[in-house]
Amino acid sequence: MSVTLKSRTARDAAALIEAGAAPEARRAEIEAVAERYAVAVTPAMLDLIDADDPEDPIARQFVPSLAELDARPEELADPIGDEARSPVKGIVHRYPDRVLLKPMHVCPVYCRFCFRREKVGPGGEALGEAELDAAIAYVAERPEIWEVILTGGDPLMLSPRRLKHIFSRLDAIPHLGVVRLHSRVPVVDPARIDTALLDVLSGAEKTVWLAVHANHERELTEEARAALKTLHGAGVSLVGQTVLLRGVNDDAATLEALFRAMVRARIKPYYLHQGDLAPGTSQFRTGIEEGQALMRRLRGRLSGLAQPTYVLDIPGGHGKVPIGPAWLEGSDAEGWVVEDVNGVKRRYRPA
Repeated sequence: MSVTLKSRTARDAAALIEAGAAPEARRAEIEAVAERYAVAVTPAMLDLIDADDPEDPIARQFVPSLAELDARPEELADPIGDEARSPVKGIVHRYPDRVLLKPMHVCPVYCRFCFRREKVGPGGEALGEAELDAAIAYVAERPEIWEVILTGGDPLMLSPRRLKHIFSRLDAIPHLGVVRLHSRVPVVDPARIDTALLDVLSGAEKTVWLAVHANHERELTEEARAALKTLHGAGVSLVGQTVLLRGVNDDAATLEALFRAMVRARIKPYYLHQGDLAPGTSQFRTGIEEGQALMRRLRGRLSGLAQPTYVLDIPGGHGKVPIGPAWLEGSDAEGWVVEDVNGVKRRYRPA
């Protein structure tokens, strides 16, 4: 495959087929899905797709499948209740001390399991200046808000000029302590982590944290690791977000490799998300019991540095809660019963 074919983001069936990311036989199904949901696969991800492997975990995340048009009754257009917790356009206020700020709805890639798949895409609604003013004012008027989380869409798709403008507005709010960004960019389009962007992030007065989304070890390429190293060197603290996905990472060995790769790349694994009830995503969702069993297997195999918290974002906007396995079974007159990492029940008798 020539380099030219993979020098641009594939946004339709023809481009995916030309780049070798999908066979000609899938043209009609990809076109059908693309009429409903946005499609984009960056050159960095196209290079990772093994066209000869029908179960390729990278292709599964980004190349449309007809299963996406199979919406189930339990699935929701707004699965985590953003709209119900949006007092001002661009703001989601779910917890007392932090808010989401969504300046745009464009992403470098469109994940086939995305919980905001009804909102994101080319031409996705972006905040105008007056709308941004109202969103910033909402934060400034509420001293209980300590953290602003830039999301969307992907905030690192903003131009450095626009991002600097937003940071300057947030830096002027005295009670804010942290600005966090959620992004796929360092992994799926690492060339965007350039000097202009690093200058914005390193120049911020607030502490900057970046939650990096990756679901498989192969996504952390040499180029991605180099981009993450420069971000870390610019003073940006890195945490990792992963979605538990059937056919991508729903086994202990794959998760172990991913979380180790994250730690090597200076990312602290932060959350392992149970799949949300977004339309057409049942093909990806595991049962919670499966996720708990995986987390149980990882305990003892991975150090605490590499252990994320397994969480469920409760539908309706009620927030994230830990749903990992329980190790403490209860207490009686003889003390507590606790299970060790090998599955053996032990007694703990406090004084």
